[in-house]
Amino acid sequence: MKISFVIPVLNEEESLPKLYEEISKFTPAEDFEIIFVDDGSTDSSFAQMQKLAKLDKRVKIVKFRKNFGKSAALKVGFQHTKGEVIFTMDADLQDNPAEIPNFISKLEEGYDLVSGWKRKRRDPINKTLPSKIFNGFNSKAFGIKLHDFNCGFKAYRRELVKELDLYGEMHRYIPALAHAKGFKIAEIPVEHRKREFGKSKYGMERYLRGFLDFLTVKLITSYTHSPLYLFGRIGTSIGGIGFLIGLYLTIMKYFFQQPLYNRPLLFLSVLLIVVGLQFFSIGLLAELIVSQNRHKNHEDKVSIQKMINFEE
Repeated sequence: MKISFVIPVLNEEESLPKLYEEISKFTPAEDFEIIFVDDGSTDSSFAQMQKLAKLDKRVKIVKFRKNFGKSAALKVGFQHTKGEVIFTMDADLQDNPAEIPNFISKLEEGYDLVSGWKRKRRDPINKTLPSKIFNGFNSKAFGIKLHDFNCGFKAYRRELVKELDLYGEMHRYIPALAHAKGFKIAEIPVEHRKREFGKSKYGMERYLRGFLDFLTVKLITSYTHSPLYLFGRIGTSIGGIGFLIGLYLTIMKYFFQQPLYNRPLLFLSVLLIVVGLQFFSIGLLAELIVSQNRHKNHEDKVSIQKMINFEE
């Protein structure tokens, strides 16, 4: 079984030699590869990678011209892997490669993705508290019982990696994307070490990007095949509120003889009903588009089946 490691790197020059040594020591197979993805480092990280690549042909390097983010680094790294099992790790030495055999053992139980759980996290509270809230919220939103969605230490079967399409900050939601495609997911506790070198590369802006990507992932995992369920619910709720306000105004007009021309509620009622109808219309149009694509994909599958049968 060949094992591939995909490791995004951003200014981790001091950590790389030790990380390479630990991976080589704890990987239970000689046939493995390490793919370092230089995500626009400005220190000597790339030079360190080149030294390691000269010493060991199993080390490969992908270099970005600038910083494109972790999702892009993982996506490109996955494209260059050849292993049946693929690991992702952070380059800061906080993930302990001694856990690698535990991941493999869990995969052998029949799981497609094994995610690490940093049960005792060695980070300041300004990182641990938001992370705890983030994980609890996502666990309920996506219906997956995981303690640590964003742990970078994960092991994948190759079949899963082929179906991942990462962009933005969607690496945080890989378990949700895999779960939506029907893959089996497990979680194991892992040791989380204190950072020895450098500093964290993530700022406050990650929370806004993470929230926007949450909306994207929720949409594509829950409503791709039935967009009317989303837009219809929103439209019905908004339009329903407008209708109730209109009903209230109608009662006030005909039963209590109150004038409506000076009531702002009248304009609010009309606005909400119109907006609700627009959302409902968007949902119907989206359903038509999805239906056409589904029909086209079905025709393609039928054509392929006929071609295969003809060749046979």
